[in-house]
Amino acid sequence: MTRTPLVLVVEDNEVNQLLTASVLGREGFEVDIAGTSEQALEHLRDRLPDLILMDIQLPGMDGLALTRRLKADPVTAHIVVVALTAHAMTGDREQSLAAGCAGYISKPIDTRAFGSQVRAFLRPQVPFAGEPRTDATLSGT
Repeated sequence: MTRTPLVLVVEDNEVNQLLTASVLGREGFEVDIAGTSEQALEHLRDRLPDLILMDIQLPGMDGLALTRRLKADPVTAHIVVVALTAHAMTGDREQSLAAGCAGYISKPIDTRAFGSQVRAFLRPQVPFAGEPRTDATLSGT
């Protein structure tokens, strides 16, 4: 049975929140938004997403510190975290990976490719509602 993947976007910029949620919603994702690390932790108490898009520069606890915290907790360690940041400095990608991020998507996002970029990080056990199956075989052939 397929279900709609849930993505938690941890982003403090309201314009980026709206753009990200709009693009992901159009691509068939369910989206929750948190503006701070503390709000993200509150969301995670209610339900666990399939993937977290994590801005690195957040007020208070930054995105890398939150990622390390999530990866150290057995309840949240399995959640895929992808850095989503305007930081394009040398070493930022490596720092994100070292903190536990599965990958890195630069801002500004490419709205035409963003859904596919996010989908590529989802684990195979999270079937995507409406996405064509590539492992199906026809019976009788």
